[in-house]
Amino acid sequence: MDDASFAVTRCRWAQTDPLLRAYHDQEWGVPVRDSRMLWEMLCLEGFQAGLSWLIVLRRREGFRRAFAGFDPERVARFDAADVERLMADPGIIRARAKIEATIGNARAYLAMRERGEDFAAFAWGMVPDAPVRNTTGVVLAQSPLSQAMAKALKARGFRFVGPVIVYAWMQAVGMIDDHDPACFCHDRQDIS
Repeated sequence: MDDASFAVTRCRWAQTDPLLRAYHDQEWGVPVRDSRMLWEMLCLEGFQAGLSWLIVLRRREGFRRAFAGFDPERVARFDAADVERLMADPGIIRARAKIEATIGNARAYLAMRERGEDFAAFAWGMVPDAPVRNTTGVVLAQSPLSQAMAKALKARGFRFVGPVIVYAWMQAVGMIDDHDPACFCHDRQDIS
């Protein structure tokens, strides 16, 4: 990044690391409407639980390699041997519950599709006025909307999708615009 990238006002969390700055400036809060990418981001947010997002970002390519490019059809076929392989993979966060949830979530994603329910249409359908814009500058950990989304995901068989994880996911994929009101990305137009 050049010196000009430091001259803009951005969210405080994105000011300390070049990788965070790039993620913030190019991805965070940009509406994602592709079902597979939404699922990938939900999986990554699950791995982030209890950790910093920077840890996940630094391992994102490792996750993509380990989880077959986040192809739900391939991940859904993972078995106990794959879980053990992933538990030994230093390129990802090795948490058995999170790994098993990702595999189960691939199966839940496919079950939705088999029932004729598109993941993107489901997710965005829960946020009819998207993006929900935060004009206060106070970032929440969860909201009634993330609670409802988490409940709907759990009803469809998803795991590791509590309201805090889901809120972070909704921020990341542009359903909620939680950029600081002074941030140059706040209230940007849907560029997807």
